[in-house]
Amino acid sequence: MLDYAQARRLMVDCQLRTFDVNDVAVLDAFDAVPRERFVPPGREDFAYIDQALRLGPERVMPAPMLLARMVQALAVEPGNRVLDAAAGYGYGAAVLGRLGAEGIALESDPALAAAARERLADSLGFAVVEGPVEAGAAENGPFDAILVNGRVEMRPQSLLDQLGDGGRLVCVMGRDRAAKATLFVRSGSSFGSRPLFDAALPALPGFTIASGFSF
Repeated sequence: MLDYAQARRLMVDCQLRTFDVNDVAVLDAFDAVPRERFVPPGREDFAYIDQALRLGPERVMPAPMLLARMVQALAVEPGNRVLDAAAGYGYGAAVLGRLGAEGIALESDPALAAAARERLADSLGFAVVEGPVEAGAAENGPFDAILVNGRVEMRPQSLLDQLGDGGRLVCVMGRDRAAKATLFVRSGSSFGSRPLFDAALPALPGFTIASGFSF
């Protein structure tokens, strides 16, 4: 049987640290959360590979190094209110909770939402909400940070509007090979953004551009 604790340590040392993840709190959080609990049954031994894992027809669990870089970019602090959008089985929420955040794990797929609710039952601070990802969870905001576990082909304005002043949102934005992990920061009614690094994730329904659309 795979030694998951050892696999987790190798993930941190060989995947995260080598991909410019250097925030000690983030590294400790990824080392503490048992990623194998947040994958489909029977797939536990694949939890620590450096690839995204399919969770359902329209949802994946981002590769550890991609998720860690995105979480690091959010600069989450204890007590921050966070939205984990397209939460899947709730792994991102568990990591964010380990960093001291609280908030909402939002998932549109009923089966995944139920699975996340079960897996996060022992985690403090995060409630699972079932609903369309593109709608967000405005009634539970405003949020200090929003993590989007998928690719958006357009500016996710519906989610950006749910940030408080100074709030941060990180997502993978773009089309196909042009996509980049992107950080948005709210200042009053304005939103600044900057690309972080090249990244690939499947597009999230509700954030795609119809074929034939031109800028």
